[in-house]
Amino acid sequence: MEKRLPKAKQAEFHRLKLAKKQQLTKNTFALEFEIPEALKLNYKFEAGQYVTVKYPSKGVVFQNDFSMTSAPYEEKISLGIKINNDASSTQDLFDNIDVGDEVEVSEPKGRFTLVSKPHEFRTIIGFAGGIGITPLISHFKNILHTEPRTRLFMFYGNRKSEEIAFKNELDTLAKKYGDRLQIFYFFSQETTSDNLFHGRLDDRKLKLIINQILHLDDTDEESTIWDAVDEVLICGKGEMIKSLANACYNNGIPKKNIHFELFESYNEDIYPVEKEFPLIENIEVDFKLFKHNYATTLQNNEVRLLQQLLIQGFPVPYSCKSGICGSCECVLEEGEVELLENEYLTEKEAASGKILACMSVVLSKKIKVNFDLI
Repeated sequence: MEKRLPKAKQAEFHRLKLAKKQQLTKNTFALEFEIPEALKLNYKFEAGQYVTVKYPSKGVVFQNDFSMTSAPYEEKISLGIKINNDASSTQDLFDNIDVGDEVEVSEPKGRFTLVSKPHEFRTIIGFAGGIGITPLISHFKNILHTEPRTRLFMFYGNRKSEEIAFKNELDTLAKKYGDRLQIFYFFSQETTSDNLFHGRLDDRKLKLIINQILHLDDTDEESTIWDAVDEVLICGKGEMIKSLANACYNNGIPKKNIHFELFESYNEDIYPVEKEFPLIENIEVDFKLFKHNYATTLQNNEVRLLQQLLIQGFPVPYSCKSGICGSCECVLEEGEVELLENEYLTEKEAASGKILACMSVVLSKKIKVNFDLI
């Protein structure tokens, strides 16, 4: 179904021609769109971003987000898409779209990005589960192309080997950049010759990876590869991200260097809430949404702002509920809140009064927020 977002957050769409369509596995496929010369600037993007695609399915128009596998230097929009089941709208997308057809595709967006550092020697590791590999492919291709001194390690989990999406592309990259890129495949429902590669990617598996793969560092005999890790990229389901992000943090990686992208709605905190807040009851909330003014009362501040508004039936925009996607971004015009986590807002945006409703604990008796002033 089409997502409903405040006008100021709605992306610009353009009709792009499908240049390539490819089935990857039984339940994944790839689409590649041409970018016409007149729209080159509109579709300039950063590695790790995504686009929204509009397409009909079963009599309604769906509007879904798909991460790009293409790197910026390739100047094309390539997507990896999963078909969850036969009734999935993406099955209709695959069945009904052909090369040469035009499809409504939004301009790129998203903040699962990294600052490029082409002159530094960096170590970057990535963890992906299933179709969560898509933005990591974009990142890794871009880094290999623009950062000649950076080395990369990819840990990619699937249930079975036959479900590996983009395996040919990944193996081609590993062969081309063998001195800088290593890829390791893990399977939760398939026997492997080395038990290290059997099972899910989680905190327990990370300990084994650190001790058996990221141990001796050829570039520094006095430290390990793990000691040299500069950035961590994680993409997949919420439970995987929660387990790995906390394991990375507990093994010395600062939170600011752990970047993750959820591929589903997730209602739990990624990191434990380490702070207690004073109980505030009967909180007055005034907010503007879709050019309408609303007023309500929250029983207390034990549940975050977004969840309380959703429980009361207000059509507040949201997606990840984890402070990552920015769908619930709004402006705090009055009152006080504290963000439990923030993987989306920049320091400048936060200083200007922008908050994420999904991560906001209310700390005043009255607040006023605006979802339309973004």
